[in-house]
Amino acid sequence: MPILARMLPAPLTMEVRRGAIAELGSLLADSRVATSGRVAVAVGAGQGDRIASVIAPSLGEAQVFRVPDGSVDAAVTLGADLRKGAYEAVVGIGGGKTIDATKYAASLAGIPMVAVATNLSHDGICSPVASLTHDSGKGSFGVPMPLAIMVDLDFVHDAPPALVRSGVGDVVSNLSAIEDWQLGSTERGEPIDGLACSMARTSAEAVIGRRDSIESDAFLTVLAESLILSGMSMVVAGSSRPSSGGDHEILHAVDQLYPGTSNHGELAGIGAAFCFFLREDPVRLTQVVDCLRGHDLPVTPGDVGLSAEQFTAAVELAPSTRPGRYTILEHLRLSESEIRDRVEDYVRAVGR
Repeated sequence: MPILARMLPAPLTMEVRRGAIAELGSLLADSRVATSGRVAVAVGAGQGDRIASVIAPSLGEAQVFRVPDGSVDAAVTLGADLRKGAYEAVVGIGGGKTIDATKYAASLAGIPMVAVATNLSHDGICSPVASLTHDSGKGSFGVPMPLAIMVDLDFVHDAPPALVRSGVGDVVSNLSAIEDWQLGSTERGEPIDGLACSMARTSAEAVIGRRDSIESDAFLTVLAESLILSGMSMVVAGSSRPSSGGDHEILHAVDQLYPGTSNHGELAGIGAAFCFFLREDPVRLTQVVDCLRGHDLPVTPGDVGLSAEQFTAAVELAPSTRPGRYTILEHLRLSESEIRDRVEDYVRAVGR
């Protein structure tokens, strides 16, 4: 009798708790990660010195590399260093930029990567995508999923609160992305992966109704697990479809037109709320807006310093950021004046 199932890729281990970084040596002693123990460590610019001092007792003479930013150049430089050193694995420790750069560097060096997150700003912790800046803006690059994942809540508590909160916006935007995928299936016959949808939806639902926030270890644990599950949904789907729809098209357009406006998760949350407004779904719109406001996240374009005209331009550009992806934006095909009217209506509907 055939086994009617598929084998799902998953991290060898996943640990979310305080003090996780100090136990990194135990994880790396696992022969499935590195057989001879020759491991490199990549840390970000922000907390690099503190991280290096914490991991020193458990990693001994491991070579520590500094990752200056989340750029393609930084990742390529690190990748070259990893190849020259003949390392068996690399550990990326830091926030989203450091982890994304390390993921890409590991793929260039052909070695596995262990992700140790000190921030929860987006679902890149476990995703098969590295979002990196380059001369023309920002791009997404396919990479292998991290081999193992740790989240150290001590460091997360010390991270900038606005960045930690932004992870809420990113994971909640899954609800909008799933609606877009289902729309693509209905209108274009696009194949849809029910398991990937279930994982992405479950991760969002786990967060959206909670009344506690980032001050609580319990909330941070759920947020970390949700972001990891969201990343895994993309691995299962083989694309970013379950976690990236019209909401992410809008944020990518904002990044292109107005670089530095806000961070990934905050823009994803605004994009998701606006897309639910376009769908005329008042129930989901209220849920998303209430969740964003409950975590002190922006809801309207003005909350991140964008005028109605600027947000209109971003929504108009948005479909071109993901050619071939069908979302509510492609479905409605609104003109510039129609977009402007919807943006103004949205601000009136949800603004305070």
